[in-house]
Amino acid sequence: MIDDKALRLRLVEELSAGSHLRTGPWRAAVEAVPRHEFLRGGFFEPTNAPGPTAWRPVMPDTDGWLERCYTDTSLVTQIAGTIVPRDIRGEILRAPTSSSTMPGLVVRMLEDLQVEDGNRVLEIGTGTGYSTALTCHRLGDDFVTSVEVDPDVSGAAGVALAACGYSPRLVVGDGLAGHKDGALYDRIIATCGVVDLPAAWMEQTRPGGIILATLCGWLYSSELARLTVGEDGTARGRFLGGQISFMLARPQQPPPLGVLPDLDSGEERPARLGSDVLDDWNTRFVAQLAVPRAQHVTLNRDGCTEHLLIDVAADAWTVLYEDGGTWVVRQGGSDRLWDAVESYVTHWRADGAPPLERFEVSVTASGQAVTWSTS
Repeated sequence: MIDDKALRLRLVEELSAGSHLRTGPWRAAVEAVPRHEFLRGGFFEPTNAPGPTAWRPVMPDTDGWLERCYTDTSLVTQIAGTIVPRDIRGEILRAPTSSSTMPGLVVRMLEDLQVEDGNRVLEIGTGTGYSTALTCHRLGDDFVTSVEVDPDVSGAAGVALAACGYSPRLVVGDGLAGHKDGALYDRIIATCGVVDLPAAWMEQTRPGGIILATLCGWLYSSELARLTVGEDGTARGRFLGGQISFMLARPQQPPPLGVLPDLDSGEERPARLGSDVLDDWNTRFVAQLAVPRAQHVTLNRDGCTEHLLIDVAADAWTVLYEDGGTWVVRQGGSDRLWDAVESYVTHWRADGAPPLERFEVSVTASGQAVTWSTS
């Protein structure tokens, strides 16, 4: 039977071959930290049956559990905010709310964080604690603070960290508020997606420090951004590419749709763009810049497939559908959502559709701005 040390070494080679693991200190951390210790509570696997995704538990006494702990895959560890693998016998049809992120992404982000010896790091989202342990191995316990909103998740991570000999500062609270008692930090890294970069993160980062976070919207196209905090308290940087996706921070989750408006009302016109622009990751990201708080729902009414964009807070909606091979848009409420999407996407395409790595992010007291560069 293969042991966990051999599995760790095999994972190291896989991550190195994929260019995720690039430097000696982080390689040593992955070699030393046993990922399976952070998955002692088991994980969920999808059943791959037709229809909505169902999940079933995989426990430590399941054949192949140890080997799967060392695959480069994300493993779901919590469902519906409270349910863990030991709670389920059979299957569950609910949405994941916590996971152990795929190691390749974990180490890629830690490499991209560009830490140096003596740096003080604030981690937003402890999760299972695996990435926390890697950071402790690299920098030392006293230089690592990790915030987790879920007390049960934080408690389980603390047990696993202690079992592996690590004792960082663990905080239960809203990660969007950071942890001001430990500020100023040299680096902040977020393992959840955010719609808006919190001002608290900039305030708690020293000038010249780095924030690494995944910026997202409610159309669910997201990108990893690395920003440097300036002397004036602003933050600026670029996206790093790679189509990285994380669960959104819980306070920034989209609101319930509630009762839908009368979708047969509103103003109708031929659409310059169809809903197929939302199928492409980069184009959807640009569309999302235009309508960051719009949600996309596919409806079937009277035998016709309709694509609904709805911004609940703005009381604005758009319906797109095809009629004889031509896209038609119907819009209502306070704003014309599809007008904004068409304007952004058309402008971006006219500039040559630059990749997301050429987008610039700036966060100031007046808000967050994302623009693209043509060079």
